[in-house]
Amino acid sequence: MALTFELDPAFTPALRDGITALWADVTNAGGAVGFVAPVTPEEIRPDLLKHLAAIEKGRVRLLVGRDEDGAVVATAFLTLNDHRLHQHWLMLYTVMVHPRLQGKGYGRDLMTAAADAARSIDGIEAIRLTCRGGTGNDSFYAACGYKEVGRVPDAIRLAPGDDRDDIIMLLPLGPAAP
Repeated sequence: MALTFELDPAFTPALRDGITALWADVTNAGGAVGFVAPVTPEEIRPDLLKHLAAIEKGRVRLLVGRDEDGAVVATAFLTLNDHRLHQHWLMLYTVMVHPRLQGKGYGRDLMTAAADAARSIDGIEAIRLTCRGGTGNDSFYAACGYKEVGRVPDAIRLAPGDDRDDIIMLLPLGPAAP
């Protein structure tokens, strides 16, 4: 099965519900996507609505991956920089692949689609992302070509006594692969 990726899809109630369900499923499976399990889609919805407001203002682009049935199974948010000195790179947030599809190459497909999407935006030369230490995500991103460029020790507090590093990674964008 191949996923179909779409940049800037129409934001419908079905898409909203698909993303909130995916976000909850990823979080509840141990994913490091801004929440600590257990969560419900209702708890996630306010964060998604903040992303939607930024999308409507043109500051964020949404990349969605769907399976052969059209279900939302992957997402990433590409956030453009407002500051004039940073407008040549963007941030990648909330990178998610449904837990039932993880370990099958779909995460790498999502990262390739995100890089292609970033290349399609005028003036973008690099993607920056952050990830939570202790998850192994930094190794995954490194395998996708990202380089660790910084680390803030204990910047993420999951619970009292459970602090994690905030790892900053960068992917310079060259031309798209043939």
